[in-house]
Amino acid sequence: MINVVIIEDEAPARKKLNRFLCDLEEDVAVLAEFETVAEAADYLHGKQGIDLILSDIQLRDGSAFEIYSQVDVSCPIIFTTAYDQFWMDAFETNGIEYLLKPFSFERFQKAWDKFMLLGKSPSPEKAMLEKLQRLLHIAQPESKAYKNRLAVNSSRGTYFLEIAAILYFVAEEGVVMAIDGNGKKHLLSQTTLKEIESMVDPNHFFRINRSELVNKKYIERIERYSKNTIALKLSDHEQHLVTSQSSTAAFRQWIEE
Repeated sequence: MINVVIIEDEAPARKKLNRFLCDLEEDVAVLAEFETVAEAADYLHGKQGIDLILSDIQLRDGSAFEIYSQVDVSCPIIFTTAYDQFWMDAFETNGIEYLLKPFSFERFQKAWDKFMLLGKSPSPEKAMLEKLQRLLHIAQPESKAYKNRLAVNSSRGTYFLEIAAILYFVAEEGVVMAIDGNGKKHLLSQTTLKEIESMVDPNHFFRINRSELVNKKYIERIERYSKNTIALKLSDHEQHLVTSQSSTAAFRQWIEE
């Protein structure tokens, strides 16, 4: 029996991982599922008998890397994420694979096969050598194509909105809207901000809090808002946007890249 822990804050993604695990030839037991950094860190502290962790990176209360900085995890980790900029951080932990969402069962199977192969390695030295070779010779994970525009449905039909012209996306009361440079709100067919995140280039857009995803191109300046948060002034937009405490450090690093 192979014991697996799933760390993922989106219910549909957890269901997909469970379905993929059921489709494998091996006997797999999912020991636990977690949606937050705090819950996962508490469970993993001193926990034995885990063979593999399937881990998203951006969770409800912060980055999954916070878990692995707090807890000594000895088992391999397969990261499943919509972001491609964290691949080096993933391999600096116990990461053995980096799956970009949305991924197919075939892609998941390849990651699983690598996990099984490492588990059969006759020596820890060989496993370490393989990991070093990946770090040195694997240039990048699979490239991902991002959308250039979104289709917006209206009473007059469907029109198209250029993503480069969007100041930021906002999720309000179960709907997602795009705000353009004129301050106009465009109601989108996507129902969660995470869907939008998977469509846009993370080098250009950053989720500063649970409800707002901002375009770097239009950030004119940043100001200290409180001890652990930052206020953003966007071009042609009077209202300041404010980072959450959990995203501030990552935002500072992203805005300077």
